[in-house]
Amino acid sequence: MNWQRSLEIKRNQSLKNKTTFKIGGKADFFSEPNDLAELNLVVSWAKKNSIPVSVVGAGSNLLISDKGVRGLVIRLNSAYFRNISLKGSCIEAGSGVTLPQLIQFVKNKSLSGSEFLAGIPGTLGGALAMNAGCWGKSIGDLVREVEVLDYAGNIKKIRSKEIKFGYRKTNLKNCIILSAVLKFKRGGREAIIRSIKEYILKRRNSQDLTFPNAGCIFKNPKSLSAGRLIDLCGLKGKSMGGALISDKHANFILNKGDAKAGDVLKLMRLIKTRVRKRFKVNLEPEIKIWGGTQR
Repeated sequence: MNWQRSLEIKRNQSLKNKTTFKIGGKADFFSEPNDLAELNLVVSWAKKNSIPVSVVGAGSNLLISDKGVRGLVIRLNSAYFRNISLKGSCIEAGSGVTLPQLIQFVKNKSLSGSEFLAGIPGTLGGALAMNAGCWGKSIGDLVREVEVLDYAGNIKKIRSKEIKFGYRKTNLKNCIILSAVLKFKRGGREAIIRSIKEYILKRRNSQDLTFPNAGCIFKNPKSLSAGRLIDLCGLKGKSMGGALISDKHANFILNKGDAKAGDVLKLMRLIKTRVRKRFKVNLEPEIKIWGGTQR
């Protein structure tokens, strides 16, 4: 327990404000290591004590159970994990770098390729873990290599050809993403700025940002729009407790201020049932669900 004090491993830490949904209970343990050495110590402590480890970034694609999360939750939020540097037409960035920071950096270097990520509030680590993207593009297209720490304490560099980038998924599961090298193309700064503004406007016009949310709740079935299917089932505006299916984008569930994870899960079950009954389509969650019996 001396490590807990020196590394600031906190007990019973609320995770509610660690996600964009603003929903969730407490983690048994929570830590924000200052650097790689401290991260190694925290992971070793958890392994020694048979404590499961989860990593949270910006929590922008995450629903945490009202019952909280068993084990240790780590967030790589220190300056060490938010470092970003230029390497020719590539950049190397820590997993804690936010996507807005990444876009700002490459824009200032007149590098093009990340504009489609504009308006997404996640971190690089989280975006890589789920292969974040939109409108036919994904962050996996930019990856040259990813540096990870496995739970045995080994650091590895994984080339892009070794990573299986799928639709909102990768094989980067049993490890902690530390950093990545991303490749870009040289471009005109004004054209890049225009493209960023266009993507942000497109996102604002199509998505509902009026209340806390976790983005799209369900993955789009092949050649179909989950939002359109939900809309055709007449579910826009449907609410459970403090959770509401958006009137603007049916694949968004909003936290009106006092929503519980249970409210969101009830709406998700309702959506899945209605869509399956009407269209014979099984919707799969795009968001991650932590804790309780759903994990």
